[in-house]
Amino acid sequence: MGGGGQLTEPGEPGSGRGDGVYTWEEVQRHCNRNDQWMVIDRKVYNTTQWAKRHPGGFRVIGHYAGEDATEAFTAFHPDLKFVKKFLKPLLIGELAATEPSHDRNKNAAVIEDFNTLRDQLESKGLFRAQPLFFCLQLGQILVLDALAWLIIWIWGTSWTLTFLCSVILAIAQTQAGWLQHDFGHLSVFKKTSWNHLLHKFVMGHLKYGIKKIKFLPYHHQHKYFLLAYFHAMIIYTVLWRRDWVDLAWIISYYIRFLCCYVPMYGVFGSIALICFVRCLESHWFVWVTQMNHLPMDIDHEKHRDWVTMQLQSTCNIETSLFNDWFTGHLNFQIEHQMPRHNYHLVAPMVHALCEKHGIPYQVKTMWRGLV
Repeated sequence: MGGGGQLTEPGEPGSGRGDGVYTWEEVQRHCNRNDQWMVIDRKVYNTTQWAKRHPGGFRVIGHYAGEDATEAFTAFHPDLKFVKKFLKPLLIGELAATEPSHDRNKNAAVIEDFNTLRDQLESKGLFRAQPLFFCLQLGQILVLDALAWLIIWIWGTSWTLTFLCSVILAIAQTQAGWLQHDFGHLSVFKKTSWNHLLHKFVMGHLKYGIKKIKFLPYHHQHKYFLLAYFHAMIIYTVLWRRDWVDLAWIISYYIRFLCCYVPMYGVFGSIALICFVRCLESHWFVWVTQMNHLPMDIDHEKHRDWVTMQLQSTCNIETSLFNDWFTGHLNFQIEHQMPRHNYHLVAPMVHALCEKHGIPYQVKTMWRGLV
């Protein structure tokens, strides 16, 4: 049959049959919002209806419509055995034996070397988290939170002590932001449910926030508020998402905070304190998260292999004890998808892979990144 034609009849989407055989040209025709196919491990899936229900949002699937999505699928789903259960009803066939595994101008050699490196890291246990590390991160936040309150309770509410209290609370809030990021990436516990539970606890109870809503490919979309954020979060959570669990976590933070600070500052003083802390923390958070994303050229990402695409759209910031702590290890933005205490071990191996294939691996100073 001519190029791009379907070689056998496909199974109906949702039937569980997957006996169709396709060329890349045929797959690539199904790349619009109302007709989406994708390839994962040479299997062809019709994701048109599933995209609307996808927990990560329809955009991440739409981005790979008509393409090979194997690398992105592996990167975004730590528990592959679990998520593959959702793929089975979407299976409509596979690529013809004469077709390459990767479409368009994706570099097969880079993909093969990257998969080999990933297997090596798995075998060395670098995707396994160290519980003590994350316990210490949580302990740091709790100690700072308690210290801020003790300073005011013992020595009073002078302007100097209030400013010191605010700075300490802002540090605790920022470090909580880095910790919730770990749970949000499912990089701490093997069980997804445990990561989700601790994510809600840290993000809702320790950081008075709401979890990330949906993510676009490669760049997370968070909703944060500088002014009147409490009312905005409540309205958004209740009226838009109707997420009563998140609402309960948010309210639990304010109950705890107001019980601690209203006796010393009153209601309006406590609200002013929260707003000032939020202002400090928000600026810290935004500067760090944007310094290795915003300067990058990310307008033309489609049809490139995963490694090349990621290296074009992000960079690292130099490592040091301060930089690692200040950024919550987000200075290792390139390595990113594993427990963060292993970033420094993995970075040289990723750098070596990039040098082998001539892929730019950018590392900036903190100052240059911020500028």
